[in-house]
Amino acid sequence: MTTQPTTRSSTRPSTGLTGHSIVAGAPLAGTAGTLAGQNPATAEALEPAYTLLDEAQVAQATAAAQEAFPSFSTLEPEPHARFLEQVADNIDALGPDLVARAAHETGLSTARLTGELARTTGQLRLFAGVVRQGDHHGVRIDPARPDRTPLPRADIRQRKVPLGPVAVFGASNFPLAFSTAGGDTASALAAGCPVVVKAHNAHPGTAELVGRAVADAVAACGLHPGVFSVVYGPGKVVGQALVTDPAIRAVGFTGSRSGGLALVAAAAARPVPIPVYAEMSSINPTILLDGALAGDVDALAAAYLTSVTGSSGQLCTAPGLVLVPAGPRGDAFVAAAGRAAAASAGQTMLTGGFAEAWQQGVDTLAAQDGVNQVGAGTPGDTHNAPAPAVFASDVTTLLDNPVLQAEIFGAASLVVRYADADELLTAVGRLEGQLTVTLHLTEADRDTAARLLPVLERTAGRILANGWPTGVEVGHAMVHGGPFPATSDGRTTSVGTLAIERFLRPVAYQNLPEYLLPEPVRPGNPWHLTRRVDGVFDVVLGANEPSGAAE
Repeated sequence: MTTQPTTRSSTRPSTGLTGHSIVAGAPLAGTAGTLAGQNPATAEALEPAYTLLDEAQVAQATAAAQEAFPSFSTLEPEPHARFLEQVADNIDALGPDLVARAAHETGLSTARLTGELARTTGQLRLFAGVVRQGDHHGVRIDPARPDRTPLPRADIRQRKVPLGPVAVFGASNFPLAFSTAGGDTASALAAGCPVVVKAHNAHPGTAELVGRAVADAVAACGLHPGVFSVVYGPGKVVGQALVTDPAIRAVGFTGSRSGGLALVAAAAARPVPIPVYAEMSSINPTILLDGALAGDVDALAAAYLTSVTGSSGQLCTAPGLVLVPAGPRGDAFVAAAGRAAAASAGQTMLTGGFAEAWQQGVDTLAAQDGVNQVGAGTPGDTHNAPAPAVFASDVTTLLDNPVLQAEIFGAASLVVRYADADELLTAVGRLEGQLTVTLHLTEADRDTAARLLPVLERTAGRILANGWPTGVEVGHAMVHGGPFPATSDGRTTSVGTLAIERFLRPVAYQNLPEYLLPEPVRPGNPWHLTRRVDGVFDVVLGANEPSGAAE
């Protein structure tokens, strides 16, 4: 890791940034100190310095969110969808200015950030489509059956309602798509929940630019200003204040296992506990079966290193563990991986702190008995750009030493050799929960893969074949989640339209008069939703719903 010189001030313009939180549409100067972003590639401080809120000031944001909830949670589909699209349009309008600021604060390339900007606005528009379609309301209607014997049936109607204000913690490694207006924020807003974002201190200017775009959309659409706030503050202090505030009803988090578990514990200790949807740690095992090694091993190893080193390895789906068969084919892959690693160069990491943690993780792994280094690249020519590293071990060492399953956030990976299919099954079955598991195979590996599949389903939220886990499609079928400790709740996803389900809960209405029924469950289907009526899907028109609802 390269030596870091003393931090110096930047002369770059601040692009009109205020250095303050945005609470219910207005800037709020904090009273708990200041922080400044830093360019990790050059170690220069970036203007402006950001004022930090104290706990009482954070409570202003949560109180405003609570005030906004009644009106925002009952928006009709079209104005709700238009609001999400306005947010997307506002963020798109920032364009190069936003990408440039994010690049200065994170060291990520403009190409990577330009793609991430499109993903951010694309998922907002995707959720606008979800809001218009309305399936997330989950309407079920069991019409009254007064003549049923031996007992009549009441009229029962079910829908899902928003939980309430949501606290979102921005992620460091995706300053756009997983941060201020990222997937957690987009899905919570789509559910009808006001959002208070804890800005990530590693990219404060990016957070303000995006936060202003969201707040401007709130105002332009005539919504209560408490629908959205973004706050700056000391991580632990503000985090605990948000999670324990009675106004907050759910939490979205992407980050470290220690950070996620601290929030889970705080939420569980409340007088009224709330759910925390935390995406935490994963080493994303990749399994090479014999048939996959019969082809171009050098190309396979090169693709592996590309996945390991992309964005300096700071992707939650990076393959930190590769299981490779013993024997000559496996030997050839390991040798090729070593050559690919030696030819690689370090890329700037998000912060100096991440680079130091990476170095500590690599040093700890290298010091373990039964672990040897296969190959290492060269440091990059910027600050905080350590050389990628690949290590090797065996199944026995992997299962006996928990250090080998610890996530190293950055460009490092471990190759583990397995003797046969039985040992492979044992190894995979004893791994911690993961976001992804990947198989490389051919038709010749069919029997082994079939034995593995049930184990993989219990291990991970996404199973891939003949690809690499980095790169997460945003769509209707995607699952970005997995069993603990990949996430705090393996029943959910933080990417894709199913993410909206995290911020909803079902309510049943029994024998309510029609004039009291919410629109999604009223006779006649005024919102034109797909509804399950008497167990049968009724698309839009309400034709399957018999008359006789309670009046």
